[in-house]
Amino acid sequence: MKITKLEPQKHAAERISLFIDGVFRMGLALDIAHAAHLHVGEEITETRLQELERQDRGWQARESALNLLAVRPRSVAELTRRLRMKGYEPEVAAEVVERMRELGMMDDAAFAGMLVRDRLRLRPQGTRRLENELRAKGVDSETARDAIRETLEGEGTDDHELALRAAEKWKPRAGEEPDRARRRLHGYLARRGFGGETIREVMDQVMPRDGYDG
Repeated sequence: MKITKLEPQKHAAERISLFIDGVFRMGLALDIAHAAHLHVGEEITETRLQELERQDRGWQARESALNLLAVRPRSVAELTRRLRMKGYEPEVAAEVVERMRELGMMDDAAFAGMLVRDRLRLRPQGTRRLENELRAKGVDSETARDAIRETLEGEGTDDHELALRAAEKWKPRAGEEPDRARRRLHGYLARRGFGGETIREVMDQVMPRDGYDG
């Protein structure tokens, strides 16, 4: 088999089309073609072509990963899962993500800390809900708990203050009976991951049974 044409692709400047014996064989990243020193007229084996295809698959997965990270940061598990959803083989996805982690482009602890800070500033919620969200994004329990603890300490806050901030944003309905309003506030805070004791303390601050007139 012989390489008969190496043609730049019209809509992808970073890729070329590789022709073998006059027939299109594959699209290939320009970087890979240069590294392999490919040239027209070169004899090439099927084994080598398959290796080039494997390398290009990794290149495509890397580009997909970079595009996903450009939208927003992601955990290692989340990015791996998204690459799998895009059709990349498990070993390809794992290799790309591991390489990014080695290069410092991914760090679950940093990702977790960033997410927690974002939630604390924009949508106050309890540590239980924060941990559940981090776990859902593939962050392990220990990393999630450490990130939450360190971020709360760094922000100088705790569950009680966060619950108080959340409660202050909540408003009872006009003319609503006090007991019904308290039940709704309780549910509101519980859905945001605050514990029972914290909820009771905060409710007694913002909506005490004595003196609340709705």
